[in-house]
Amino acid sequence: MKTIKIDPITRLEGHGRIDIFVDDEGDVADCFFVVPELRGFEQFCVGRPVEEMPRITSRICGVCSEAHHLAAAKACDAVYHADPPPAGRKLRELLYSAFFTGDHATHFYILAAPDFVLGPDASPAERNILGLIKKVGLDAGKKVISARAAAHEIVEIIGGKTVHMVSAIPGGVSKVITTEERDRMVTLAEQLLEFGKFTLDILQSVVLDNQGYVDLILSDAYTHKTHYMGMVDENNHTNFYDGQIRVVDTEGAEVAKYPASDYLKHVAEHVEPWSYLKFPYLKARGWKGLVDGNESGVYRATPLSRTNAADGMATPLAQAEYERFYETLTGDRSGRTPVHQTLATHWARVVELVYAAEHTLELARDEEILDPTVRVVPTETPDEGVGCVEAPRGTLTHHYVTDERGVLKAVNLIVGTTNNHAAICMSVKKAAQTLIKRGVEVTEGLLNRIEMAFRAYDPCFGCATHSLPGSMPLHVRILDRSGQVLAEGRRGQ
Repeated sequence: MKTIKIDPITRLEGHGRIDIFVDDEGDVADCFFVVPELRGFEQFCVGRPVEEMPRITSRICGVCSEAHHLAAAKACDAVYHADPPPAGRKLRELLYSAFFTGDHATHFYILAAPDFVLGPDASPAERNILGLIKKVGLDAGKKVISARAAAHEIVEIIGGKTVHMVSAIPGGVSKVITTEERDRMVTLAEQLLEFGKFTLDILQSVVLDNQGYVDLILSDAYTHKTHYMGMVDENNHTNFYDGQIRVVDTEGAEVAKYPASDYLKHVAEHVEPWSYLKFPYLKARGWKGLVDGNESGVYRATPLSRTNAADGMATPLAQAEYERFYETLTGDRSGRTPVHQTLATHWARVVELVYAAEHTLELARDEEILDPTVRVVPTETPDEGVGCVEAPRGTLTHHYVTDERGVLKAVNLIVGTTNNHAAICMSVKKAAQTLIKRGVEVTEGLLNRIEMAFRAYDPCFGCATHSLPGSMPLHVRILDRSGQVLAEGRRGQ
């Protein structure tokens, strides 16, 4: 039996590899998506004061530190039983909507678009952001950079920093917004909305007007029928910051809808010996392995999953694109019929980018964000709390248990990529089995098409696993109470 390794896999956050086992006939006998990093972040948070978690957990990942910052802050709110006032909540959500716009722009243009603009079989030397700019023009590249800068500036105004922000605290936020800052954020939000419209045009002209790409999106190689998870508001419209978690089955029927605090009633985690990353599944269905279908416990939590789990978008331009998305791919403009094609996640991501931009502008124009009452001071004894937001990569849950002093006794995190782990493995395996056949030459372009199966999920193993890679220099010293060295060891030095 022959082994093909894709190591490392590219255009993702973190590290991973794909092991493909080809039998003597030239067909794929098995395929494993391997995460070789040990996760330990929850354990080394134990013993810390819970109010430090919004600052600590934002260090999990520099790509989506805003998601961990706010999930942690919401968990702290619940631990202290302190609900933020309207201004504090809206400022958090404004920061988060701006972040979402910039993050989706990063994935669409830098990580995903090279496969569609340059083509999946293009040389790796060209299939990147520089090749993309060369193909679509320098002005388009400037628009992407400018939009990301605008999103980062809004995050910095509210969060105090562009990365690893510090403003969300138990009961609200630590900073009041001035009129000048609000006016600046309105200008930046208007720029983001124009960028959202520009991105719709790019999607149409580069991807949807190319029948070859549409056929690739709709092909069986990238199709799985699973359950879908996403946060929705009271109207079952997509919301990234607050709402209930809704799960629908392969036909679009609702099978669960619950507050984040009830997540353990609905989700459990399975472990396989060949990966450090866990496999969440729906308790109501049980773990039946890496299989799709209504009886499987596998679910997905991606931009595509959120649109499938929702009944629509809460802003007009995004709603119009939502309807076009479903009408094009299912013939059902209402969105009641789920889209199961994994590569359609890129289109769903653009729908969300437009929604995030529109919502950023709505919140920036809201006079209530200028209210100086941005925090409720906690007065109750801390105990236990769950905070949840929709990270760009999927539903993110932080669960903290403290003693009466607010010191952490237990921490559980289920991040977006972890939710999608089973589906990622299934997607990679199906793509490999469909594309690699007896008599087919295994080229770099073919292997990239297999990578496209996981790339649609925008996975982040910086969030999902935490380790000290073997290449990192490490010097450990064990000291006694007087400071005398009892033992020491070095690695990579």
